[in-house]
Amino acid sequence: MIMDSNIFRNNQNPGELILDNNDQERERGITILAKNVSVVYNGTKINIIDTPGHADFGGEVERVLNMADGVLLLVDAFEGTMPQTRFVLQKAIQLGLKPIVVINKVDKPNCRPDVVHEQVFELMYSLDATEEQLDFPTIYGSAKQNWMSYDWKIRTENITELFDAIVEHIPAPTENPGTPQMLVTSLDYSQYVGRIAIGRIHRGELKEGMNVSLVKRDGTISRTKIKELHVFTGLGREKVLSASNGDICALVGIDGFEIGDSICDYENPEPLEPISIDEPTMSMLFTINNSPFYGKEGKFVTSRHIHDRLMRELEKNLALHVETTDSADAWNVHGRGVLHLSVLIETMRREGYELQVGQPQVLFKEIAGEKYEPIELLHIDLPEELSGTAIDLVTRRKGEMLNMEKKGDRINLEFHIPSRGIIGLRTTMMTSTQGEAVMAHRFIKYDKFRGPIETRLNGSLVALETGTAFAYALNKLQDRGKYFIDPQEEIYEGQVVGESSREGDLAMNLTKSKKLTNMRASGSDDKVRLAPPIKFSLEEALEYIQKDEYVEVTPKSIRLRKIMLNENDRKRASKKVV
Repeated sequence: MIMDSNIFRNNQNPGELILDNNDQERERGITILAKNVSVVYNGTKINIIDTPGHADFGGEVERVLNMADGVLLLVDAFEGTMPQTRFVLQKAIQLGLKPIVVINKVDKPNCRPDVVHEQVFELMYSLDATEEQLDFPTIYGSAKQNWMSYDWKIRTENITELFDAIVEHIPAPTENPGTPQMLVTSLDYSQYVGRIAIGRIHRGELKEGMNVSLVKRDGTISRTKIKELHVFTGLGREKVLSASNGDICALVGIDGFEIGDSICDYENPEPLEPISIDEPTMSMLFTINNSPFYGKEGKFVTSRHIHDRLMRELEKNLALHVETTDSADAWNVHGRGVLHLSVLIETMRREGYELQVGQPQVLFKEIAGEKYEPIELLHIDLPEELSGTAIDLVTRRKGEMLNMEKKGDRINLEFHIPSRGIIGLRTTMMTSTQGEAVMAHRFIKYDKFRGPIETRLNGSLVALETGTAFAYALNKLQDRGKYFIDPQEEIYEGQVVGESSREGDLAMNLTKSKKLTNMRASGSDDKVRLAPPIKFSLEEALEYIQKDEYVEVTPKSIRLRKIMLNENDRKRASKKVV
């Protein structure tokens, strides 16, 4: 749609993933932040909001959906409706938005557009869509080949039929005169003008230089003035003198606002309903880096730096909550899931922060004196012969099977599983299914506590001394388990350097080098053969650690360590627990 609207010059190469311009979005291949652009078609301005699909980033979806008048539901003609499709569609249907279904990639071999169309109808019906919403128009086509049509068998020359469907089926904003109302749904920052409030005008008109009231979520009112007014044009913004209801605009000069606040009339403020956000289901302990290697790689290492950064994140990340703890150097950060929190940690490490993170913990609730925990809907797609392994792994973690559907030579499994059971499941599942399983999960409800769940049985290999890990020592102790470190890597006492092949932790000295003598014997100088070490991604490390371990995150390294570095301290602490 952007390319068809001639936003770019003929000699300009915008590249791929124009809206997913964040480094992490490009690397992970997912949308994390919601963005808005506008295109003009036959004199009609169409505002487009791109939202994430993953339930972990639901805060972004809830934040921007109230700016929309309708939705384009994009579905793959081969894969059909995905688990994440359901989450955003459910939010849109609850707001009463009219959907246009776009079935893309009909140029793929073995695609099944008619079956996918039925799947979409069934999905909407199961989400309690109204009759008007169920009477949705469907457009078929291939964005890659730049065509869209009402009939997938008839190929057209361009995507004008999609634009025509948007103009015809998605209502234009009706005139809504009266005192101005605007809900702040997003924010931007400029080093020249400071914070910028972004939202859609619900009623009335806003003008440059106008005095307005800022109504906070708690009802407090402050008087302020709009210095500049911008509307979205193409991929950028354009300065205007006024904007009326239906326009998505950016206000410069408003101080002290937060997402969910209302911009209202100066004399007679009438605030809009604040954005409702689902509660977080998981928490992690964030603390300063106090390992022996602290400050070697990061620029921001003190508790003040980390606290200020978390407070800044709260301004725009609505689904995040931060709680202080008894210690001034630690915070409990609540989010939607491991992915939601790991994206924040990854962003911080790239900005130069050093911190340590504890094991993800599920947030329990007490209802009528009983303990309740978050339950997730888990989808697993894998080859038929491996389905027994997957079912065994999930049921051991208190999962209940709901559905088992065969698709070709693969099987689609559906479970209800406690959020606790999801932690660490992906790594085990990938190992057990030779990397064939495709997993997706989303939170659905709180239900009664399902009892204890077995966690990782194997203990950790822990470094006994600080120094350089020598290949000689690694080779001698190779039968003890799998390593996470390379030879010649600097390690410290208490660092988790591998996974033990047995239960219980094992402390080992990997800094012992070979003593040189002038005596040589045949066979004593054999080449050292080491198995390649396991290298964790940030999410894998967070899901792997035990309760008495931290993940140490720095701009260049991800290390696992024991909370108590000294072996004797750990032994004393374990005796106290017993």
